[in-house]
Amino acid sequence: MQLSSLLQKPSGYMLASVLCSLGGFLFGIDTGIIGPVTVMDDFTTYAGHPSPTVHGLIVSSILIPAAISSFFAGRVADALGRPLGIAIGSFIFGTGAALEAASVHIAMFIVGRIIEGIGEGLYLSMMVVYICEISPPRYRGALTTAPQLLTTLGLVTGFFTCYGTANMQSSFSWRLPFILLAAYSAAFSASVFMWLPPSPRWLTLHGKTQEASAAWDKLGVDAADREKILDQYDATVVEDAIPDASGNTSAGHVASTTIAIPKSKKAKMLDVLSSDARPRLILAVFLMGMQQLSGIDGVLYYAPLLFQQAGLSSNESTFLASGVSAILIFAVTIPATICADRWGRRLNTILGGLGMTVTMFLMGTLYASSSVHAGTGAGRWVVIVCIYAFAVIYCVSWAVGIKVYAAEIQPQRTRASATSIAHGSNWLSNFLVALVTPTLLAKTSYGAYFLFGGCTLLTAAVCWVFMPETRGMSLGEIDEAFVKKSGLAKVSGVGEWARSLQGRVRWRRPVAVDMDA
Repeated sequence: MQLSSLLQKPSGYMLASVLCSLGGFLFGIDTGIIGPVTVMDDFTTYAGHPSPTVHGLIVSSILIPAAISSFFAGRVADALGRPLGIAIGSFIFGTGAALEAASVHIAMFIVGRIIEGIGEGLYLSMMVVYICEISPPRYRGALTTAPQLLTTLGLVTGFFTCYGTANMQSSFSWRLPFILLAAYSAAFSASVFMWLPPSPRWLTLHGKTQEASAAWDKLGVDAADREKILDQYDATVVEDAIPDASGNTSAGHVASTTIAIPKSKKAKMLDVLSSDARPRLILAVFLMGMQQLSGIDGVLYYAPLLFQQAGLSSNESTFLASGVSAILIFAVTIPATICADRWGRRLNTILGGLGMTVTMFLMGTLYASSSVHAGTGAGRWVVIVCIYAFAVIYCVSWAVGIKVYAAEIQPQRTRASATSIAHGSNWLSNFLVALVTPTLLAKTSYGAYFLFGGCTLLTAAVCWVFMPETRGMSLGEIDEAFVKKSGLAKVSGVGEWARSLQGRVRWRRPVAVDMDA
């Protein structure tokens, strides 16, 4: 379903999704400002002219705390509810940005980034989960890509904020972007706390059926859509419904053919390792990790360095080139968001990986052959075009598909926990990219490009073998798709599960089960 259809008939769930997605705007601003800030003259003097390794550590210090908090975000979301968890996380994020703006030495600046990372890991992990849980299936793709669209808008805002402050002859050249980020974060946290409705699915799982019904009404989900949404996960909700204070659960109202099981069987963190959830967790962790090992945040964090390496000499030129790349990313993300439910997740991921591989290998080859010369020659312009092309391909493929896919393939009872773990993998990979990219660029002009290109090629190959298509599917249909991908089940060690099917299936080849036999 088109995003234009949503705009013609705005509903409560659409407005809630847009409000929730503004968290991506904060993330984009931070990503957009940290690279330019760390190469500003006033900041490098303030930081003591850091080496490439220290430069990478300053930028990446936000990411390990984000990874750690992301691992626990699912439990926070399950305990407190999605909106409250998002509000708390964004408030912590804003507190860290305020500390960076007020820092009196580089150690305080790094502490601010660490605190910022704790909040970032919390609230970002919950956003897509929340949107998935309130969206009718036909709108799910478009709405769950909204955070990515607003992230790109944040990139534009961040890059051009730094472009506007770079010529200030004081520390406000780098402090002002963080002051603005802290203010945006405070406003977002307050807005979420006051206006974002709770997830009806979360309320149902906690036995609060009256509140869940009121939340559906507030979200404007009509009876037909509500029935479809509930039909996607009715058995799971029934199995995991948590009794209220009276010991009763209304799960029976969800599906009359199923029976609630005792509270002791409610979803736990280790449920992500159960036989039906484990293959999906493994695939989500792999995809979310490789999304960063594509090198996208190496490009976004260090765009000024990449453009300097390609031959643009002045800070003003590199900041402008970085801002142009952000505008381009934002522009292509709009049609990518509109077409999110038209494109198959699997094919989009594979073709995107191959496209990024070509651009990375081309840049690496040009640098390795000494074809890039500062100030002269066509080689540097080919590299600049390839940087833009890489960012565009990423934004129309992996950016809009992988995070949605990682969330929507999970069973309902483990979605929050599994998505949080997958986001943790994303943060850890992001940390490695942010930490080593300046060192790789300083020691070899081509190593980073071949490394990232190899990662995207590997991902495309793995997706060709193990990634089922999920576009437009209900959660029950997604379950069936993963059953058919028995090769993935074997990788995750579900041997007993496979053997239990032998009486009902025939084996075509060692890694595939034909469930239609």
